[in-house]
Amino acid sequence: MIYFAKTLYARHSSVIHAYLSMTGGSAGRLVLSLVYFICIANGLSVAEFGLFATASAAGIMISRVLAFGFMSPLYRVATVKPRLVGTYTAGFVAGAVLSLPLIAILSLAIYYAVFARDMALGIFLALVAAEIICWRGLEVVAIVLNGLGRFGRAALLVVIGTGIRTAAALGFSFSHWASLEAWSLFYLAANGVALLIAIVWFFPKVRLRWRPELYIHRWVDSVSVAGAEVLFYIQSEFDKIAVLAIGGPQVSGIYAIIMRLADLTALPVRSFNTLLVQKIMRTPGTISSWRTRITIETLVSAISFIAIAAMAIYLWIFPRGLGNNVAEAAPYLMAVLLVPSFRNLVEYHSELLYAIGRTVRRMFNLLIAGVVKVGLLAAVFTASTDVSNWAPLLNGVYLALYGASFALTYSALRGDAGRVI
Repeated sequence: MIYFAKTLYARHSSVIHAYLSMTGGSAGRLVLSLVYFICIANGLSVAEFGLFATASAAGIMISRVLAFGFMSPLYRVATVKPRLVGTYTAGFVAGAVLSLPLIAILSLAIYYAVFARDMALGIFLALVAAEIICWRGLEVVAIVLNGLGRFGRAALLVVIGTGIRTAAALGFSFSHWASLEAWSLFYLAANGVALLIAIVWFFPKVRLRWRPELYIHRWVDSVSVAGAEVLFYIQSEFDKIAVLAIGGPQVSGIYAIIMRLADLTALPVRSFNTLLVQKIMRTPGTISSWRTRITIETLVSAISFIAIAAMAIYLWIFPRGLGNNVAEAAPYLMAVLLVPSFRNLVEYHSELLYAIGRTVRRMFNLLIAGVVKVGLLAAVFTASTDVSNWAPLLNGVYLALYGASFALTYSALRGDAGRVI
């Protein structure tokens, strides 16, 4: 057994070290994210937290339009042709500038459709700017570092960014400005500082070169990836907007607290997804067997379930262990134990399609998943806004979402898992 373990380690030592580097960052980020969550969830009222979480979700969705998805070619180049990083960085910057008018139109449209009655425009714009420009910019730097194989630096950058946001949340919680307006300014400033650090100290030193003929060649891939990213985040984040529209700020606050706790379980899974995507890009036959596919899905599901169950047990023993506001949602965490597993598996399916280059099919799958999710959630919350009624039903909603994603993903993988990308 010891010999087998040593042999396995020797064969996959580089992958194991990379994963440990990334999960080490994820562990640090998890602790900081939890502190951050406790400060904000209890520093704001439940209704204000619901508005913040929903505006943040809107910003995350819109942020995928930034540069029209050109971070995908940038990541692929960093992974397989790192000497072209400077050339594709110039393309990304140009795409980002060109995408700003569309981002402004989308932001205003969502504000007047959903938020105008509950939130001032200045607060909303501060929150979405923090997500779209600042945090997404930091994520792009981390994506490039991961592509270059600098997993430790990428993980450190995300931890530093999360740490700055956590420090802002701590400062806000101890300040005398306990309002959503004050928090929006804290949030924008923290994300701005994080972006500055990412660009100045972490982005690789490259010379920007303008090569539009290369960018045009990647146009279809970029736009399809942007569309898929928007659709992915619509199906993963639009639920908060739908709940706010149907149930109001108080119900959306309870829902946001529950889903935020569930989302914390995804951090180690995302580290695994990043490594798997790179493995499939270099060795397309990695997931060709059903045994491998089922094993991976079982592991993702088990890790997610164990994480949320541990959190639910902790809150059952110490209901106010994460603060008074979180205590309102704590009794219902036991009712959603299967939700993180299904959510994380849908995200895993999306990454599989990206890895084999099926970006258009990925976009189609996410569109179907988004329609299924929003339709089912609308039915659930229209029937009742009582948390004791809708919380258990979320398991069924996400089970249906997973079933659709499973069928669509593996039908797309048929005949593609072994081809060269």
